[in-house]
Amino acid sequence: MSTLYPDTSHAQVDALYRQHHGWLRGWLRQRLNCSADAADLAQDTFIRVLLARTAGSLREPRHYLATIARGLVIDLYRRRSLEQAYLDALAARPELYAPSAETRVLILDSLMAIDRLLDGLGPRTRAIFLAVQLDGLSYEKAAERVGVSVSTVRKHLARALLHCLLLDDA
Repeated sequence: MSTLYPDTSHAQVDALYRQHHGWLRGWLRQRLNCSADAADLAQDTFIRVLLARTAGSLREPRHYLATIARGLVIDLYRRRSLEQAYLDALAARPELYAPSAETRVLILDSLMAIDRLLDGLGPRTRAIFLAVQLDGLSYEKAAERVGVSVSTVRKHLARALLHCLLLDDA
C-alpha cells in the first residue's frame, strides 16, 4: 500500500494508467484536435483519479475517466474563452496602460476564480450579483435592470453572497 495514498495502491493506479491512458488520450485528441492538449488533460485526469483514491474501486473505468476528462475539457474551453475576452479588452486599451505579464497572469487567475464562484448561481441571481457588485448599481437600479422587486434583489444578492462564501471556504 502507498503511504501517501493509503486507499489506492501504486499497482492499482499503474494498472489503470497502463490499460486506459492511450485510449483516453485518443478520446481527448478526437474532441480537442490537439495532441498536446489531449496529453495534458489525460495526465490531469489520472491525477484526479489518484487524488480521489478511486483507482481500485472502478467498475467502469473508461466511463469514469471520460466523465472526469469531459469536465476538464469544459474547464479548458471556459478558461480559453475567458482569456480571449480579457485579451480583447486589453487590446482595446492604449499600450501605455497594458499590465505586465505577471499582472496579466494574476488577473486571469482572479477571473477564473470569480468564474468558478459564479458558476453555481442561477442566471437571475448572477445578473443581480454582477449588477450590484460589478456595475455598482443600487438595489433599486438593479431591480429595474432585471425586472424584479427590490426585495427580490435583496434575496438573490444574499443567496449569491452566501454561495460565494461557502465556495471560498471549500
